[in-house]
Order: sequence, then C-alpha cells, then structure tokens
Amino acid sequence: MITASDAAFAGGREDRSGAALAERLQRAGFEVVARVVTPDGVEPVGAALREAVAGFAGLVVTTGGTGFGPRDLTPEATLTVLERQAPGLAEATRLVNPLGRLSRAVAGTVGQALVLNVPGSPGGAVECLEAVLDVLPHALALLAGERDRHPDEAAAHAPNRPAR
Repeated sequence: MITASDAAFAGGREDRSGAALAERLQRAGFEVVARVVTPDGVEPVGAALREAVAGFAGLVVTTGGTGFGPRDLTPEATLTVLERQAPGLAEATRLVNPLGRLSRAVAGTVGQALVLNVPGSPGGAVECLEAVLDVLPHALALLAGERDRHPDEAAAHAPNRPAR
C-alpha cells in the first residue's frame, strides 16, 4: 500500500487512509505486507510503485493524489508503470459516490501485480476499495495463471493473496 501525501511524508499529518485501507483489506482476508508513504508527484509515486510491483504477485493499492490539486499526480505516475489498464475497476470506484466524478484514478496490471488508485480520504479510500473488493480475488487468480477457476472459487482463496 502506497500513500501519496506531502503532509504525511513530512510527518505533519497521520496516514489515516493507509491505516483504514490496511484494516479493511485484512478483514477481507488479505495479508498487508507493506505500507509506504511517499511525497506527491509523478517521480516519487512512480518510484514507490516500481519498487512495490517488482517481483510482486498481489494487490498494490495507492491512496491519495487522484484529485484536481496541482500535486495530485498519482494517476500520471501509475500510468508510467502499468503494462495494461483495467478501466472497469477505476470506473466502478467512481460510481460509489457523487464525488467520484472528480476522481482521476486508474487501475491496471504490472506482471502479476494489480494496481488500484483510490482517494486520499479514509472514507473515500475504503468506499472505493469496497466497490471492487468482490472481484479482486478473481482478478489476482487470473494474473497468477489460474485461468480455469470460477470466480466463487477464487474468492475462497483471498486469504492467500498479499496486498501492498
């Protein structure tokens, strides 16, 4: 999990969205193996993402930097790392709340890692994660090469899926 926030990186603000996402992912059976806070911007977020996906098979969630602020560049950073986009996931997160129409979040894959951008507010981050949580185990199973597994069976294997 990567939190993009100048204030949290500088120690001026607690990473509440990262904590809320980690708690929700753990309740869903994911093992949160890493949490990182990075400054906003294409270069720092891109570097954190490249490090997170290197040799990793699982879910990488970014929180923050998806809005219209001048330093909100998480989608741009994510696009420099993704091999394939998953627009349906990003679109689903935008539909959960009227403010979702202001989201520029993207989602996609890098190797066997699935990357998902969510907003920086704790409530919005969890709300967007929950919008796609039911399909994430199947998506991760497909990325792992488990092509014959039915989505119901993939969901049963969610506890074995790591998240960053």
